[in-house]
Amino acid sequence: MAKKELTYGEALREMGDILKKIENEELDVDELTATVKRVAHLMKVCREKLRKTEVEVEKILKEMDEDE
Repeated sequence: MAKKELTYGEALREMGDILKKIENEELDVDELTATVKRVAHLMKVCREKLRKTEVEVEKILKEMDEDE
C-alpha cells in the first residue's frame, strides 16, 4: 500500500502541532531525536512543494508572455 503524500498544509499543521508541544514542554526528551527528524522531513516536503509551485507559476507566466 502506497503512502499518502503529505500536502503542504498538512505538513505545516503538523509542524505547528510539534511546536506547540515544545512550547508547552509536552515533548519528552526521549522523543526529541525522532521529533527533530520528523520536522526535518516536514520542512523538506514544504520546500519541495514550494519549489515545484514556483517552477509551475514561472512556466505559466512565461506562457502568458509568449501569448502576448
